[in-house]
Amino acid sequence: MDFLERATSPWGQLVPIHIAWFLIWVAVIAGFLFFIVHAAYLRYFAKPKEFAGTISPAVAERIPEHVPRHSLTARMFHWIMAASMFTLLFTAFLPKVGVQFPWVTYHWIAGVVLTASILFHIIHASFFMDFWSIWPDRIDLRDAWRRMMRFAGKPEPPPDKFAKYPLENKLYHGAIIAAGLSAIITGVFMMFRVRTVFFPRNPYLFSDMTWGMMYVLHGLSGIGLIALIMVHVYFGLRPEKRAITKSMIFGWMSRDFYLEEHDPKRWVVETSSSPSSSASNSKGLEGRGLTDAV
Repeated sequence: MDFLERATSPWGQLVPIHIAWFLIWVAVIAGFLFFIVHAAYLRYFAKPKEFAGTISPAVAERIPEHVPRHSLTARMFHWIMAASMFTLLFTAFLPKVGVQFPWVTYHWIAGVVLTASILFHIIHASFFMDFWSIWPDRIDLRDAWRRMMRFAGKPEPPPDKFAKYPLENKLYHGAIIAAGLSAIITGVFMMFRVRTVFFPRNPYLFSDMTWGMMYVLHGLSGIGLIALIMVHVYFGLRPEKRAITKSMIFGWMSRDFYLEEHDPKRWVVETSSSPSSSASNSKGLEGRGLTDAV
């Protein structure tokens, strides 16, 4: 079973033209298998969470009732990106499973929206947000090792509570970057093969072999995004993750969830002098963008 489809060029060269489309079902099945395995692990094998250290009542009392997590700008970016991503996947793969419609125009328009949103996010994250909060640090790696050793029954200290983003969120972010940028970069070049408002059509920009490899990489990144988005939606719907999902809608998470999962020393939020001033501090934080996130 070949994972690539090939064709013979006018010069007799055998070149790849795209991935084999059965890989769509491989990605979908892999996503559902992940759901089953993860749910079974949590049900039968996962141990209760245990973290090192405690949070003093004085610190807990000063945390706002609504802890700002995502600004309006960050939330708008997220949902625009999500809408364009789903449009790209549906227009790319529905015709391959028998649903026919004039998909090419919708596909490249959604690609332009996704590309523009990503460029905006790069600038926004680099200059107006805590850029490094989404990247793994030394404590993340240390705590991942501790969790693995404790799961295996080895004597290790409990891990610290999370920073703004747990390690699995950071690793997922890296995977989305790899798949997304691969799809965007190859997609921009592939727009030269269709008529758009941006530049003249030029199917001879690259050789047949280069075009073929570009289509293969574009298809592989699209297949990867199917599985990644399935996993993202799955975790967003899980009960223990709904506080995070709600924060991408309303911009904040509750103080109780913050204190249960996060370390105030690793994710610093502006504290209030009394519980009654929590709401005003929460608005002030979001307005200044001190806790904006990906």
